[in-house]
Amino acid sequence: MLIAFISQPEPANAGKYDAQFRQFLNSDVIPAARRAGVSQATLDRELAGLTPDTSLPGLVGPGGKGAPPKINFQAEFRSPQRYFRNSQFNSLVPGGRRLMKKHAATLKKIEARYGVPKRIILAIWARESGYGGAKIPHDALRVLATQAFMGQRADFFKGELIAALKILQKGDVSRRTMKSSWGGAMGQPQFLPSSYLKYAVDFDGDGKRNIWTSEVDTMASIANYLSEHGWVKGRDWGYEVFLPETLSCTREGPDNRQKISAFVKEGVKRVSGKPFPSQELGQPGNVLLPAGRYGPAFIATENFYVLKEYNESDTYALFVGHLADRYSGNKAFVADWKPMKDTTRGAVRNLQVRLEGLGHDVGGADGLIGFKTRRSIGKDQEKNGFFATCWVG
Repeated sequence: MLIAFISQPEPANAGKYDAQFRQFLNSDVIPAARRAGVSQATLDRELAGLTPDTSLPGLVGPGGKGAPPKINFQAEFRSPQRYFRNSQFNSLVPGGRRLMKKHAATLKKIEARYGVPKRIILAIWARESGYGGAKIPHDALRVLATQAFMGQRADFFKGELIAALKILQKGDVSRRTMKSSWGGAMGQPQFLPSSYLKYAVDFDGDGKRNIWTSEVDTMASIANYLSEHGWVKGRDWGYEVFLPETLSCTREGPDNRQKISAFVKEGVKRVSGKPFPSQELGQPGNVLLPAGRYGPAFIATENFYVLKEYNESDTYALFVGHLADRYSGNKAFVADWKPMKDTTRGAVRNLQVRLEGLGHDVGGADGLIGFKTRRSIGKDQEKNGFFATCWVG
């Protein structure tokens, strides 16, 4: 197969890396894209005149060779409560309710097809782009090409760049409209190009999968994404609960699931005072303690971890679940986020290293606290004769 190259004269105001960037496109991207089925016409049209955007954060240098930005372990460790300010939810709930009314019939059809509740769809849409109101300013193709050329995950972004070229070749969106974040996540649901190709849907029937300007396609694409990642129809994401002191916080984690009815027998109760739905009692759940004993407690279902497929953060998934509950009239968390000791990511990392030295699995010493670190702290506290809080300090 004969592969044409993009030949351009060197402009007088060429950037520092422009020549290397064009060589990278010609020798690496174009051959790979042609093998993946991207036409030369598409490559000529979309790559001509393209230059790297060296203002993007986190770049390391051509070929991905260079020192990545150092993690600032002296930075303040941010406790989960900072992600759950009432003002955020109060500002998002009215817009979500308006959209539920506006798209009531369509959302009913989306729910029927994908099995994902409308309030979950709306909550992710809110979190990702403020229901489409957030500014998403970057040229997606330029971002992806730059990240592939000089980012920290060059091979990953080369694949995403080729996926973006496929999208442009198909014609679902124009280059002008195909906007992304600085990390290459596109449109209102913030899909990477590979996710777009797999999960975006045309639900408004115009022949295009439009996650940039179509509210209907955006909602349906979010629902399809969650469905394809295992959303269990008929189950909620989780429930805030009173966790009795007799049930150790070291029992947290999806690898410690048991039937919700078993938790009820151990004294776990919903904070609302209502019983767990009858259809949930025989289903599995697990303890979730984002701040150990210093914050609200939850029984999470498998669907909580489907939300984490959208974004792997516990706080992200909990934000989405809680916002979804707010649409239905629920108030703020019943349990308080208790005052916590100020610390740094470095101090947390040092604690994780110490716990690893004692044989605990903390999920990696990165200065962040996931459920493995939380319960490891709790086990160490119990071993030393203390009541386990599963939190720093």
